[in-house]
Parts: sequence; structure tokens; C-alpha cells
Amino acid sequence: MQSTLNTELLAGMLKNKRGNKGLRAVADEIGGVSFATLSRIEQGKVPDVDTFIRICKWLEVPTDSFIKDAHSAAAAVSTKDHVVAHLRADKALSNTMSDMLINMINMAYNSK
Repeated sequence: MQSTLNTELLAGMLKNKRGNKGLRAVADEIGGVSFATLSRIEQGKVPDVDTFIRICKWLEVPTDSFIKDAHSAAAAVSTKDHVVAHLRADKALSNTMSDMLINMINMAYNSK
């Protein structure tokens, strides 16, 4: 059985949680991770195991949320997080546009 890391989801959730914070500030929050590494992860690169675990702790999600398994169902990540990750990863949208859409989604989920 082969498993792969869902880097698109990881990048999207990282971008969403950091919001308007700079990469340096987030790197300091996480600890033990450089801002350059965070930038590469946001671009879809695969982090090393220690960095991956630190980011998952900062995101407050289990590491297996990002594991794509050929025989398993979708990861235990909310629909909202999936949508946000896809919006952040969509290169056709500007950052401003994806931020506006994500704000609308957050308002909708917060109002229920």
C-alpha cells in the first residue's frame, strides 16, 4: 500500500491559518522551522518529517489528515478546510480574491 502526502491541503491550511501574518512571524510561532521552509511548503514542496509534525501541531490537526492512501477514504479534515485549501492553491485566483472568498466561507460556517 502506497501513501503520499497531500501537499496541496497542507499548503492551503498553512496559508489559511497564517492569514496576514508574515512567514517569519509564523516560523517563530511554530519554532524550529525557517520562514524559507514555510515558503517552500506553501509552494507545494514536501517538508521533512520533523517540520511536518511541528506544522501539524501548530495547525492543531493530526498528521494523518494529510496522508493520501490509495485504499482509504478522504482524510479526516473538514469540508471547510478542504475548500479553503483548494482556494489557496488555485493559481487562477489572486490572493485578494481567495481571501475574500475564504472570509465569506468563514462567515457562513460561523453563522450556523
